[in-house]
Amino acid sequence: MTLVTWNPWQELNALQSQLDREFVKVPAAELQADEEAIYLRLELPGMEAKDLDIEVTEKAVSITAQRKNQSENQENGAFRTEFHYGKFHRVIPLPARVQNTNVSADYKDGILNLTLPKTEAEKHKVVKVSLGDAA
Repeated sequence: MTLVTWNPWQELNALQSQLDREFVKVPAAELQADEEAIYLRLELPGMEAKDLDIEVTEKAVSITAQRKNQSENQENGAFRTEFHYGKFHRVIPLPARVQNTNVSADYKDGILNLTLPKTEAEKHKVVKVSLGDAA
């Protein structure tokens, strides 16, 4: 009789791979901020600008898009893909309120860049920190 050790991580990795194939992955995001604005970058390779729906509120950015399958079915051969197709929706909460009427966007080489200017109240916001009973 052969003793086989059980590796739960291997089973979790297999489950993750199955889920990735079934569902579209959400795009990777990068968020930076300075005193004037919040800068949001999203990685959307293979998408066209016309396929993106971007909505900005004072507190969040919502991106919806659909990546369509452009390959033809092959009847007399094998077909395998690791691309993810389908619709996705991602809401990214913002660390400060922004002027959603003054957002600028740029989409080039599969990278979406949003510049979200902060509201005047957020630009000059100063918070006093109390240390308790410091005398």
